[in-house]
Amino acid sequence: MPLNVPTFAEQLKAAQHTAVHLEMRDSYSVTKEVEAFTAWRDGFRHDPADRASWWRPFLDLIAETVARDVRVRRVRIVSEPVSEYIRFEHSGTFTNVAAGERIRWLPRSQASDIALPGNDFWLFDSRLVRFNHFTGDGESAGPSFSEDPAVAQLCATAFESAWERAVPHEMYSI
Repeated sequence: MPLNVPTFAEQLKAAQHTAVHLEMRDSYSVTKEVEAFTAWRDGFRHDPADRASWWRPFLDLIAETVARDVRVRRVRIVSEPVSEYIRFEHSGTFTNVAAGERIRWLPRSQASDIALPGNDFWLFDSRLVRFNHFTGDGESAGPSFSEDPAVAQLCATAFESAWERAVPHEMYSI
């Protein structure tokens, strides 16, 4: 990544009002999470009462962002029945919620008439889009960025349409 491109953490720290994230894949590579995914497959589940055992740098960043009055929201569009990876994500999502992120789930069958961008994205303050690109195997292929107002509007509209239909995390069961 070129030196002048801000990291995700820098972009989130620069957000002043909103940061929204739309995820549309049914699986992502677990290369970075292989131990956690394997443990989950073997039956391990985080204890909500033992925050110290699951709190991690990303959650600190979310909590700091929310503490600055930045509204952080995420929608996950998922196929049903959900994939094993989505079950893994769902089981640990309470940690994101505990950090202050608001998360909803939208069954893919209910998103057919929403114009969606071709890639997952973060949209900061309704103006800067960070697209997340992945290989067919779900490995990260790096981000791209856009400050084009039309692209930001497309992403904002797609996110809000999905958000309105999506089910809050605490009400979505798999």
